[in-house]
Amino acid sequence: MTAVIPALRLLGLSEDEQALIAALRSDLSGHRLGLELLDAYFNGEQLVRDLGISIPPQLKGLHTVIGWPRIGVEALEQRLDLEAFRWSDGAGGAELDEIAEANNWFDEASLAHLDALTYGREYVVAGSADEEGAPPLVTFESPLDMTMQWDARGRVGLAAYRESRGDRYDGSLTSKDRVISLMTPLETVTALEVDGGWEVLSRDEHRLGVLPVLRMANRQRTADRVGKSEITPEVRSITDAACRRLMGIEVQAEFFGAPGRYILGASESAFQDAEGNAKSAWETYIGRVLALERDEDGQVPTVGQFTAHDPSGQTKIIDLYARIMATQLGLPPHMLGYTSDNPASADAIRSSEGMLVKKSERRIRRFGATHREAMRLALWVRDGKEPDPARRIDAVWRNPATPTLAAQTDAAVKMVQAGLLPADSDVALEMAGLTEDQRQRVAAERRRAAGRAAGGALLDRLAQLDGGAAAAAPAGEAGAGDGVDGL
Repeated sequence: MTAVIPALRLLGLSEDEQALIAALRSDLSGHRLGLELLDAYFNGEQLVRDLGISIPPQLKGLHTVIGWPRIGVEALEQRLDLEAFRWSDGAGGAELDEIAEANNWFDEASLAHLDALTYGREYVVAGSADEEGAPPLVTFESPLDMTMQWDARGRVGLAAYRESRGDRYDGSLTSKDRVISLMTPLETVTALEVDGGWEVLSRDEHRLGVLPVLRMANRQRTADRVGKSEITPEVRSITDAACRRLMGIEVQAEFFGAPGRYILGASESAFQDAEGNAKSAWETYIGRVLALERDEDGQVPTVGQFTAHDPSGQTKIIDLYARIMATQLGLPPHMLGYTSDNPASADAIRSSEGMLVKKSERRIRRFGATHREAMRLALWVRDGKEPDPARRIDAVWRNPATPTLAAQTDAAVKMVQAGLLPADSDVALEMAGLTEDQRQRVAAERRRAAGRAAGGALLDRLAQLDGGAAAAAPAGEAGAGDGVDGL
């Protein structure tokens, strides 16, 4: 009888794992071209399609760039500042601060928001730390390298796949080695591609029961949970049109930037040098003084100049594109370089930012839910059990609007005067526009001031007790003496 020896899971992948990797890898490859196109528009590296009408073949290599997609994405991202995590019940959040600081969470969050707005999505991964006892590891991954299998009914991830190069894992691997990670609700498998197959490098059997990967999606819809980029087809179309217009201005500057001249009734010798050689067209044009002889009839040749090219018509069209682009991106037109003769007032500028502020608030709501759930996952990985669902985690964001400091302070003072907030409330400080670090410093200074006041009161009380005892001592002694004499 022949014994059947099962394959070691540590050395190879099961058939189910290989099938899952093939499906997720195909999905990642299918979306990569579209993501790279969005990245090209963000970086100003897109290829503008030439209409083949006004641009000569000699200038087909001319490349004009207009950075409106990047301006629109960064203007929205700059208003999404994650500042802190805290428990909603007001309990101390030292454990949340420890995890956030260990993973440089707030700086990495800015990069994640930028990718989510550019590509339409970003991924957050929670995993075990490399060192025993260290805080859990939380990373933000680009959709260029990662994808997820999604359960639309349960609105949860079923599996995730990530590709990277080997130099991230081990110095013995070169940058050409392809390393993949397959993440499931039970374990995370890391494998190296070898001769068309897979060699398992490690297995992290976390046994959480949930996928330790979250998707930070932008502009979701019920039928599209993956998300959409802020660089929409409308934005790309207007960007291409504006680039072609700029390219047209460059071409016209080459051909019509210098005004044309004409000479009527001149002889051939007017275009020859002293030796009788014909002058080049450029030498004839740049001559500041044209010395022309009279003809045989005594007439002086007529010299004139055509009207120089005026690019103002083209710039007006670019201004039109800027206004259309401002509408698409929800930006004030002045952010895209469009200016009018009458400068806008401060109130008008704040009013024009209303759409941008509202978009920022919506992104804070959606992205904040992902950050809170990622922190819960990190606690889950650290403790090995699900955190108490009754304890809610709050993500603290900076106000995306641009109110004046005086207006914020006035609102906070009125809330305190009306009795709606205590004078020493952290909420009042937040309404006044203080950042999380500033509020922590204020709280520390309040504790020091309270300690000094309590110490001073104690010393005053002790002084009073000492003074009272000193005043009472002579009277007591006198009474005792009288009693003795009386005896």
